[in-house]
Amino acid sequence: MQLNAGCELTFDVQSPTPLVLMLRPRSGAGQWIIREEYQITPAVNVTEFTDLYGNLCQRVLAPEGPFSIHFSATVQTADLIDVSPGAPYTPVQELPDDVLHYTLPSRYCQSDQLGDLAEQITDGVEPGYDQAEAIRKWIHTNIKYEYGTSDASTSAVDTASKRVGVCRDFTHLGISLCRSLNIPARMVVGYLYQLDPMDLHAWFEAYVDGRWFTFDATQEQPRGNRITVAYGRDAADVAFTTQFGPMQLNEMKVWVDLAQPDMNESEKKAEKAPTVSASVGSNQQTDGVV
Repeated sequence: MQLNAGCELTFDVQSPTPLVLMLRPRSGAGQWIIREEYQITPAVNVTEFTDLYGNLCQRVLAPEGPFSIHFSATVQTADLIDVSPGAPYTPVQELPDDVLHYTLPSRYCQSDQLGDLAEQITDGVEPGYDQAEAIRKWIHTNIKYEYGTSDASTSAVDTASKRVGVCRDFTHLGISLCRSLNIPARMVVGYLYQLDPMDLHAWFEAYVDGRWFTFDATQEQPRGNRITVAYGRDAADVAFTTQFGPMQLNEMKVWVDLAQPDMNESEKKAEKAPTVSASVGSNQQTDGVV
């Protein structure tokens, strides 16, 4: 399916502020970037680099005053995601070097503190894909999805205790529980077609049987038509904006629609996503995944 997706962010900048942006998806497994448009107002110099996780990042210096970022793309997406019940666990000694670090605890994913819960959830379940799916299902069933119940400091341990959160919290918990079983897991952020309410989204991937599989604890059933923007250990690695100075996010709009000849029609349908003053990364980051 071809989708038009994008976001628009508007800021007030108190003084010239360096920014790192992470808004451009790249072609890869399950997606092909057909067209993209990136507009920054007022115009500034932009340099781009690829981070440690393969994400496309842009560096800019935002001038004082009103500042806006508009990104839109047309993307060919996979209608289905791969599922593989019974796929075996990959022993740690067989993991590729670039996957091994996804077994370790990270800032918001304290997998070393959640082993007992992971064992309870997966008791009697075959190691590998079925364990990751049991974790996804348990989170979907036992964690309540509710806006405004978490903030920039909320971790997987907090979510396991409070049993409430939003997609980033569901994702951190899923990652942590998988890692506690020595299953590599990573955070993914991007867009999901027909997400309700519309917003930027987060889910996790687990590495079993020698490859990555998608798991989304906010959804009842596996769903395709996803556009991946970034991968990381947790939300600290995948913030859509990271600022190094005083600036305020005023508004964020997000849209995902079936591809149409006139992109403006898609943008007219953009829903206003909740404005967040901070991400789960730090008080200088915005991930929009709330």
